[in-house]
Amino acid sequence: MSVSPYSGLPQRAFWRGGVSGVGALDLPEVYHPRFALTPETRVFTAGSCFAQHVGAAMKRAGLRVIDTEPALRGMPPETAKRFGYGTYAARFGNIYTVRQFRQLVEEMLGLFTPALPVWEKSGRYWDALRPGVEPEGLASPEQVMEMRAQNLIALARAVQDAEVMVFTLGLTEAWEHRATGTVYPTAPGTIAGAYDPDTFVFRNHGVAEILEDFTAVEEMLAEINPDLKWLLTVSPVPLAATATDDHVLTATMRSKAVLRVVCDMLKDSSDRIDYFPSYELVMSPAHPTGAFAEDLRSVRPEVVDGIMGLFLAAHGLADRPEGKQAETPDPEDEAICEDVLLDAFRP
Repeated sequence: MSVSPYSGLPQRAFWRGGVSGVGALDLPEVYHPRFALTPETRVFTAGSCFAQHVGAAMKRAGLRVIDTEPALRGMPPETAKRFGYGTYAARFGNIYTVRQFRQLVEEMLGLFTPALPVWEKSGRYWDALRPGVEPEGLASPEQVMEMRAQNLIALARAVQDAEVMVFTLGLTEAWEHRATGTVYPTAPGTIAGAYDPDTFVFRNHGVAEILEDFTAVEEMLAEINPDLKWLLTVSPVPLAATATDDHVLTATMRSKAVLRVVCDMLKDSSDRIDYFPSYELVMSPAHPTGAFAEDLRSVRPEVVDGIMGLFLAAHGLADRPEGKQAETPDPEDEAICEDVLLDAFRP
């Protein structure tokens, strides 16, 4: 038999036997952790709404998931989640783009002041940079800014305490303030505020921009916490809507491809950065009934559980669940995503 450079490669290198012919989540070699996570590891979680699943799984596994802005004593868990408590390391809400994360860190350090930080609707006021954490708005702009200042202090404490930063990249599309470049997590007019094309402009970030933004974040946080490590993931959740001229399907694939390339480039650039393939595990064609629910956007809860079980097993933190049946998810386990509100504007 002739010798080939593919001779002697492990089974994981071949599609047949590596993907086809095995269970969709029976892939222990799909992820080799670059650094260990233990029950003592202090973990900072942030990112798009899929990151909520990552943080929840880590909490269940007993990791020290940082929460510097906990809910008030006695607040019901469902209320706490609705108001953004216990979701991430601090109550900063979903961070959909790396540019948004960069500006948040710069604001924390006093290097950036966001434009139009307060949006109004029907006499109530929202924090434009985290509109989902107060679903009913607040009574005054002053109250919004006071609570934002508290959030930035809590964010700084979380950064100082963290050992591993788990960040889920979600979107490349964003709405930006024309004059200052301030990026918002939602389009103006979706939750509050009003859209004015002379004030706001649509941006679709590319690989080079995202790499620059992430590098800036990494360098700023390293000044505060030099030993910080990073674990990156890409959200598998498709766009709810696109502001490009493309079909939402191709816009989604473009966005996820860009983010996936960025993660690979970052991982190759530093041994302090790792990547977990949650995106690939969801998108794998090996799922016998598909990984998504009927809306073709929400990842089925048993798939999320299986993926996070695989992740935890790779760190020796938990056994991968086997044979778990689909069930109606607990509302407390469902991710809170502002972008789903865009569906209300569908013709």
